[in-house]
Amino acid sequence: MLVGMEREWSNKDVGVRTFAIVALIGMLSAGTGMGVLVTSLAGVFLLVAAMNVRSILTDRSLEITTSAALIANYLLGALVGLGHIFTPVAGAIVITMLLAWKTELSRFAGDLHPSEIRSAVLLGLIGFVIYPVLPNRYIDPWRLFNPSDAWISVIAIAGIGFVNYVLLRIYRTRGLYLSAIFGGLVNSTATVAELATRVRETPLASRIAALSHLTVIAMFARNLILATLFSPASLSATLVPLLAMTLVAGFFVWRDQPEGQPLPGVLSLDSPVSIGKVLKFGVVFIVIQITGTLLTRVFGNSGMLAVSIIGGMVSSASTTAAAATMAMHGQISASLAGSSVVLASLSSAAINLPIVWRTTTEKPVFRTLMFQTATVVAAGILAVAVDRVYQLSELLVRK
Repeated sequence: MLVGMEREWSNKDVGVRTFAIVALIGMLSAGTGMGVLVTSLAGVFLLVAAMNVRSILTDRSLEITTSAALIANYLLGALVGLGHIFTPVAGAIVITMLLAWKTELSRFAGDLHPSEIRSAVLLGLIGFVIYPVLPNRYIDPWRLFNPSDAWISVIAIAGIGFVNYVLLRIYRTRGLYLSAIFGGLVNSTATVAELATRVRETPLASRIAALSHLTVIAMFARNLILATLFSPASLSATLVPLLAMTLVAGFFVWRDQPEGQPLPGVLSLDSPVSIGKVLKFGVVFIVIQITGTLLTRVFGNSGMLAVSIIGGMVSSASTTAAAATMAMHGQISASLAGSSVVLASLSSAAINLPIVWRTTTEKPVFRTLMFQTATVVAAGILAVAVDRVYQLSELLVRK
């Protein structure tokens, strides 16, 4: 009836009663036997054929979508007759959504670029084709590299980036502030470079500091999510420092907020899932994990922290995933993983300074951004130092 009501609202010849009766036929046929079920399905096909013949004679068009919905409705009724509940109910809701969102889906599909379609296909490939066949064990005698761990980190990073890329495409007309947030969730360094270039030589150039801080805040949130996904215990070491840096950066954004309407403009970023980006995520993850493990064995915690600072300049997302994965396998402590995530995050925030300096013509704005970024970084370093001295996170993890 739900699907039929949508067809009724769309002024189709078949509506609530027809769809409800077809579903009822499917349910009764399933309860009667396989022979009756097949015969009834043939009858539904005859009904669909008659409906399309009538449509062709009337206005020379085919009711393809309605025909498919009617056949699917019969199968949903058959599932009910076989004792299923969740699947047919969910199927009916999904079918109704697809029918009701015809305009929105057509507009969205029409606006897609070939690179975005390839990104979606590649995301499915790396998640559902490649990952299941990778060995979930260390393949070297030194226990340094687990292919499954590396690939699931790539999936997580690419998946988060792709979802937020879609949000950026949907909400990009809301102004540069929202673009900075969604773009920062995809790639904070690329977003800052794009924003600085886009507002250069415009009245919006004075806002680059606030926009940069917003991308950094989004990057902090993304890294916190990644760390929590792979090593929930590291949350006790990451939450306070990242929250402190977020509050300081948020204060600078609030103090510099524009009056009136949101800033105009759109942000254009490359799709986050491509062969090159997947390889970059994977290579950085493997290098950070192997180097971090070796340096931790030789130099202790300081070796991992040094690797995190350097890795954050290249890819804070991959560095975060590597540190959290190492903690998940007991190669480093959850506290050390949390501190590594924080250092990678503040290193990624600091690397934005030379990007803005190279692209902006407003040197006073750059000096302001440099001071504010230094304050954000100092807040993070202070939080990490206090945590390492008093071992607060270690106490929380043990509890």
